[in-house]
Amino acid sequence: MASLVVDVQTNRPGSVSWDKKKSEIKAIRNRRIMTNNVLSFLLFAAMWNCVAADGKTLVLLDNLNIRDTHSIFFRSLADRGFDLAFKTADDPSLSLIKYGQFLYDHLIIFAPSVEDFGGNINVETITSFIDGGGNVLVAASSDIGDPLRELGSECGIEVDEEKTAVIDHHNYDVSDPGEHSLIVADPENLLKAPTIVGAATDKPVLFKGVGMVADPSNPLVLDILTGSSTSYSYFPDRPINQYPHAVGKNTLLIAGLQARNNARVVFSGSLDFFSDAFFNSAVQKATPGSQWHEKTGNMELAEALSRWVFKEAGVLRVGDVTHHRVGESSPPAAYTVTDLVEYSVVIEMLSEGRWVPFDGDDIQLEFVRIDPFVRTYLKKNGGRYSVQFKLPDVYGVFQFKVDYNRLGYTHLYSATQVSVRPLQHTQYERFIPSAFPYYASVFSMMAGLFVFSIVFLHMKEKEKSD
Repeated sequence: MASLVVDVQTNRPGSVSWDKKKSEIKAIRNRRIMTNNVLSFLLFAAMWNCVAADGKTLVLLDNLNIRDTHSIFFRSLADRGFDLAFKTADDPSLSLIKYGQFLYDHLIIFAPSVEDFGGNINVETITSFIDGGGNVLVAASSDIGDPLRELGSECGIEVDEEKTAVIDHHNYDVSDPGEHSLIVADPENLLKAPTIVGAATDKPVLFKGVGMVADPSNPLVLDILTGSSTSYSYFPDRPINQYPHAVGKNTLLIAGLQARNNARVVFSGSLDFFSDAFFNSAVQKATPGSQWHEKTGNMELAEALSRWVFKEAGVLRVGDVTHHRVGESSPPAAYTVTDLVEYSVVIEMLSEGRWVPFDGDDIQLEFVRIDPFVRTYLKKNGGRYSVQFKLPDVYGVFQFKVDYNRLGYTHLYSATQVSVRPLQHTQYERFIPSAFPYYASVFSMMAGLFVFSIVFLHMKEKEKSD
């Protein structure tokens, strides 16, 4: 930086040297302003990239033709703001993680026949992606390869062998070529969870693909769409000589998983389920007297599933949490046993990109030390849930705990730790009603001693007079 020291003798205002110094100062100031503007622009660009990164989705395909045959589904995702990156599943440049950071928020695998993923992606990478909070949508078919079957096993879903299909001789479509593998699934077979499957509808669903079975030891697996009691999974072109992999309502057509970290996974046994042909197809069971439907319910169900698995629906969060004694506005350093307290919490739900108050009537509050001492329902009060209750006559370290875990919603958990101390010596009642008998015995003893003293003294005086 040029020197700003000016000799007052020779560089007076109006001189050539003074004007030169002024121009240098002005140039330095302009450079500083330009530098600040550039830094602000770069900071804004970085923030914008972080915002734009939300919704980045990697779509792995068997071949790029699937992009055209499933265009309606992909267009619906793009219209909702998802940034879709289409690549073949064996692309050598594939990568989910770079420098320890996930490059995508969601993953779609429409590549059932893939035998080896390209690049740095494998089953272990995908499970790590799920463990990191990523969401995965998988569509299989009768041509399923080992990687997807292994991925299903990692998520508690056992997929049947390659070349098998779900068969139902009583609930197949009139356009079925004869194998009875073009299944018509009734809406009654859907999971009773509108957050996951959308609003109730009477449209049946077309399905053609491989069957699945849920691991009975995994309580996190959701039976989203099951087959009817007459369905089973086997090779369509072979006689049955062994017990099928899945039979009856144990046959899963679509399964889901919400992990303990709230990551979501959906497995569909049918890639055709998401196709334009199935979205726009008419549907009617081959049994006489069956109702004809102009369109299937595949589009509505696929959109509802995509909203759920990509966390556009059923996402809850805890907002402001407050607690205090009734009549006060701020929490004390420690509560006292038997205090009357008020607890309130704000619970919000994500709806169409905005956080709105959640409407629920089954949210419970627990006041816990080791075990719950108080368990009560929270009552909705505007945008808050609140309750008043009396603390137990037990002191120690407690928690206000809200643990809300409902089907279709993310796990909501909030714990606030507080201390509860015993009464101080100045806080006890002066006279305790339960101690009245002891008070009476004390005063009766005093009265008896007083009477005895008078009698005793009187008798001694009388003896002296005699």
